[in-house]
Amino acid sequence: MTDPNPKTPDPASPPEPPEGTLVEPAEGAMRRLEERLAEMTDRHLRLAAEYDNFRKRTQKERTEVWSKAQAELLGRFVDALDDLGRFAQVNPTQAEAATIHAGVELVGRKLWKELEALGVRRVAEVGVPFDPSQHEAVTTAPARDPAQDHTVGAVLQAGYVLGNTLVRPARVEVLTWQGKLH
Repeated sequence: MTDPNPKTPDPASPPEPPEGTLVEPAEGAMRRLEERLAEMTDRHLRLAAEYDNFRKRTQKERTEVWSKAQAELLGRFVDALDDLGRFAQVNPTQAEAATIHAGVELVGRKLWKELEALGVRRVAEVGVPFDPSQHEAVTTAPARDPAQDHTVGAVLQAGYVLGNTLVRPARVEVLTWQGKLH
């Protein structure tokens, strides 16, 4: 049989637990939740400290790697710098120009050997298409034929690329076709 007067639940009161279910006392629930909060706070603080230590260690390692890289780079150039120092001590009145020229050429080759080993490439080609990602147009000159339009006519200052990074664009003269044969 059904109850003729069913009770309507009060929406403001919590639902009653099913029969036979144990209900945790409020004090116990508070204590348990406070302990859980303390555990989570402790865990959060430990993770924050670990992250801070990791960040500091990583920064220190980066600084050490950068210092080692700079020292290695300098080590590649000290021989050429020593050679330049020796040439600075040469008395120009007692040395032939050809000897000084040959010595400077030797130092230049030593420097380029090391720069190329590091992945440096010189941008200084004439006759190639003008490329604004590699060249800086300083001036223009008329092209002799249409095939030379927007090509490099002269390199006024070489550019340099390290790997895929442009260090300095080549400053160039760009040929432009004027529409008439010379």
